Amino acid sequence: METTNEELRELTLLEKIENDPDVNQSVLATQLGVAVGTVNWHLKRLIAKGYVKAARAERKKLRYIITPEGIALRARLAVDYVEKTFSIYRKTRQRVKEHLARVNEAGFDRVRILGKGDVVDICRLTCIEQGITVVTDKHVPVLQVDGFKVQLKMKEAE
Repeated sequence: METTNEELRELTLLEKIENDPDVNQSVLATQLGVAVGTVNWHLKRLIAKGYVKAARAERKKLRYIITPEGIALRARLAVDYVEKTFSIYRKTRQRVKEHLARVNEAGFDRVRILGKGDVVDICRLTCIEQGITVVTDKHVPVLQVDGFKVQLKMKEAE
């Protein structure tokens, strides 16, 4: 099951509201890195579906309360997110292992890794596990990381 950005936002909103029922939409928008209107839209949906209730705390201030159905939704969304994350991790490790097998077949025991982010860390750990040294030498094969995509570039080694 694929976790969408919408589901991830809803999970984050439910967690933030659970931690602080008095949090306002402006603070939520800042924490999520989205517009206040986006937070408002999500909250209205969550309220309409019965996952969150809004109660007046003061004249202009609302308090958000997660319903038991909302707690169940948060748990389901969290499990879905973890499952998707582990699936990406496993697929990335398998892809890197396949690339490293080609590196070994070509007679190399070192690679260079280019890119940024968590996928680079997965590549580095997989290299250690496979006995491949990560170096900065420009005359070895390259694992090029772009987002979740990992490509092997052998011609760099020529």
